[in-house]
Amino acid sequence: MICTRVRLIAVGTLALILLWLSSSSLLRLYYLLRLPFVWKASSADAIISQQHDDFDVTFADYDANYSTYATGIRPYIPRRIHHIHLGASSPPKNWLDARAECLKHHEFWEAHLWTDENADSFVRDNYPHLYDMWTSYPFNVQRVDALRYMILQKYGGAVLDFDLACKRSLEPLRRFEFVAPAAHPAGFSIGMMLAASNHPYVHALVENLPVYNQVWPLLPYATVMFSTGCHYASTIFTLQSNRTNLRILAGPPEQPKLHMLNGVVNTPLFRHFGSSSWHGHDARLIQFFKDLDQRILFAGLVFALGSTALIILLCISRRRAPKADDEERRLPSFAIKWMTKIA
Repeated sequence: MICTRVRLIAVGTLALILLWLSSSSLLRLYYLLRLPFVWKASSADAIISQQHDDFDVTFADYDANYSTYATGIRPYIPRRIHHIHLGASSPPKNWLDARAECLKHHEFWEAHLWTDENADSFVRDNYPHLYDMWTSYPFNVQRVDALRYMILQKYGGAVLDFDLACKRSLEPLRRFEFVAPAAHPAGFSIGMMLAASNHPYVHALVENLPVYNQVWPLLPYATVMFSTGCHYASTIFTLQSNRTNLRILAGPPEQPKLHMLNGVVNTPLFRHFGSSSWHGHDARLIQFFKDLDQRILFAGLVFALGSTALIILLCISRRRAPKADDEERRLPSFAIKWMTKIA
C-alpha cells in the first residue's frame, strides 16, 4: 500500500515537472547545473595574472594617484560608479558610509545612485521589452541584479554593492573591458562589476534575462540565483564563444581567494561588511544554500533524484512479483474450467 502511494506521488510529481519544464528549460537547467564542473576550464584564460596581463593582482604596484592615461594604457571602462538601492527602507548608516568611502577614492568619477524612481523610468525608457518582467520579479534582489546589467550595458563603469567600502581607486582595472571578482568554488561575484558600455557579454546578460526567468517552487535561492544572480551571470559567461576580453580578478596562486567577496572580509580593494541584500521571510534559507559548496548542492540533487527512481523501481518490482505468483496459481484452474466447458 505504501509503495503504491509512493509510486503514485512520484509519477504525479514527475508528470508535473515534465509539464512545467519544456525541452528548452531542461537545456537551461543543464547549463546551470554544470557550472561547477566547467568553470575552471571556461575561465582559465580569463584569470588576471602578471604573466598574462602584466598586472599586479595585489595592487601593491599601483599608488593612490595611479592613472591609466599616464601609463599610456588605453582605458576601456568609463569613469562612472553606480550604486543601487531599491525598496521602501533607507540604506543603513554603514552602507552610506561605505558609499562615501568609494566616492572619496573616485573623486573624478561620475557618481550615480539608482533608486526606485529613477530605476523605474530608466528601465521603462531604455528596456521597454523587459519592463513588465522587471517589475514582476518576485524578489527585490532580482530587480537589483537585473538593473546592474542594464546599467552596465547602457553606461558602462563600475557597479558596486552598497556594503563595499573602497580602500583605494579602481582606476588600474579600467584597462580591461570587463572585470569581476572570482567566487568560490566556481563563478564570479556580481557585487563588483566593471565593464565598457555596450559590451557584448553584458548585452548577453541583459538579453538572456527573459530566457532564464523561471520561478522554482519552494526554492527561492534557485529562483534568484538561476534567473539574475551570480550563478546566472557565471553560466552566461561559460556560454560565450569569445571570452578573450573578459577578465576575472582572483589572486596569486598562493592566495586564490584574495579578492573573494564572501562574508566579512578585507581585500586589497574593499572592506566587505558581509551585509545580506536578501530580504523577506526566506532570507535564512537563501543564505544557508548560498553558503554551501555548489558541488555539494549538485550532488545532493543527483542523490535525491536517484533515490526517488530507486524507490519507484523497488515498488514496481514488488508489485509485479505477487501478480506473477497469482497467475501461476490461477492458470491450472482456468485451464480445467475451459476444458470442462469444451467437454
